[in-house]
Amino acid sequence: MKRLRVKHITGFRYTGEANASYNEARMLPTSTEGQIVLTCQLEIHPGAQQYTYTDYWGTQVTAFEVLSPHRELTLSASSLIEVGDRTHGAPHDIGWDEVAAIALTRTEYMEQLAQSARTEPDAGLAALARSIADSASGPCDAGEAIARAVGEAMEYVQGVTAVSTSGAEAWEQRRGVCQDIAHVAIGALRSVGLPARYVSGYLHPEPDAEIGRTVTGESHAWVEWFCGEWTGFDPTNQIAIGDRHVLVGRGRDYDDVAPIRGVYAGAGSSQTFVTVEITREG
Repeated sequence: MKRLRVKHITGFRYTGEANASYNEARMLPTSTEGQIVLTCQLEIHPGAQQYTYTDYWGTQVTAFEVLSPHRELTLSASSLIEVGDRTHGAPHDIGWDEVAAIALTRTEYMEQLAQSARTEPDAGLAALARSIADSASGPCDAGEAIARAVGEAMEYVQGVTAVSTSGAEAWEQRRGVCQDIAHVAIGALRSVGLPARYVSGYLHPEPDAEIGRTVTGESHAWVEWFCGEWTGFDPTNQIAIGDRHVLVGRGRDYDDVAPIRGVYAGAGSSQTFVTVEITREG
């Protein structure tokens, strides 16, 4: 296992003075298969009343309100996590009929079959996914082949999409960031009958990072699909989910796991800022 320290700072700067703001943050990982959270904390400035709960999708949420006037809201999440291999022993001999039957037995599968506005694929992408699925040896192989094909077809480019961009819009230009690529892959997976979900977290950018060296990172997104069990893949980097990935949350799409969302009163407009630092400590 690798021991990673993640420091994620984000927030808003307002053009005027905000009198109050009400927010939810999803920035802290939880212990789950393949990772153990040793420590984690979220600092909020200005000081805020807050409480923590686990949402419907299993993500840790910090809800808070700032009721004093402020021109900047800063959240600083610090976590120390041990991350190991996420390799699944997925039953590659499971058939499409079995996946479809199991998907009807639990709400968590059925909810991840329905397309959202962010994941709905166009006819061309759906046809590509169908052709890949038809030539695959089964649902598990099809899931990885579809995710790989999407990642190979899209170019990672910052600044060409916005946080509100849909997967269909990103697919049309074949460019975007990890959020866009994940939405495209999820839409393609769901179109062939595979329950698929959006995963948010962090990725250490260096496979063989030196212990003790801090590097600049980013929030990251990848996908999981159900083919007898949940199996993950990182289509942006064309790699399996391993000991460089730190999972924070899962959902139907980005809207379920946005790092911070909220409302404020008093200021004219706001600008978001984000920095992520990752250090390998073991």
